[in-house]
Amino acid sequence: MTKISSEQKIRTKPNLSILALISFVASFAIARTFTTLSPNVVLISADFHIHHFWYGLALLAIGGWLGISYQSEHIDRVAAIIFGAGGGLIGDEVAILLTLSAHAYWAEITYSFVIIFLAFISILILMNKYQKTIRTEFAQFLRSNASLYVGVFIVAVSIAFILETDDVIIMTASSVLTVVACFVILAYFVQRITAKH
Repeated sequence: MTKISSEQKIRTKPNLSILALISFVASFAIARTFTTLSPNVVLISADFHIHHFWYGLALLAIGGWLGISYQSEHIDRVAAIIFGAGGGLIGDEVAILLTLSAHAYWAEITYSFVIIFLAFISILILMNKYQKTIRTEFAQFLRSNASLYVGVFIVAVSIAFILETDDVIIMTASSVLTVVACFVILAYFVQRITAKH
């Protein structure tokens, strides 16, 4: 029986938990900052208040579908980033989901700290248990495709705020971030195509 190195294990099944958790924490922090700075900004359509947890649910579905539909190291990472970003957007509005009231959104700031605390504890536990595999994974991540993954995360989170608001400044900033991230993703694919030729 041959021994499989941690780098070979990563190629066959990347350690995605830490990547999804980091994406979750970043998405949650961005959403919390957005709603703290602009608490009254929400998309209202035909008396429906469209909160960003709906977009988070869509991201969870997309990330989950990608994760179970493809067997690819790169697609698995993209799926983990999208899944984590969706979870962060949902986590930010957990008070609304639990009470079904937009007034509960500001009821307790402590739930924010509980979510962030639990996410960081989970990251620490995973890092402690799988530190060698995670170090190898992130070294590989940073060497090869970081621009693709960061671009996907920025697009996923920025679109949530474009869809949720009618504030021109927020829409403009989010649109600029989305366009820049799309160019980063496009540059990644162009570089890969030209490298093959």
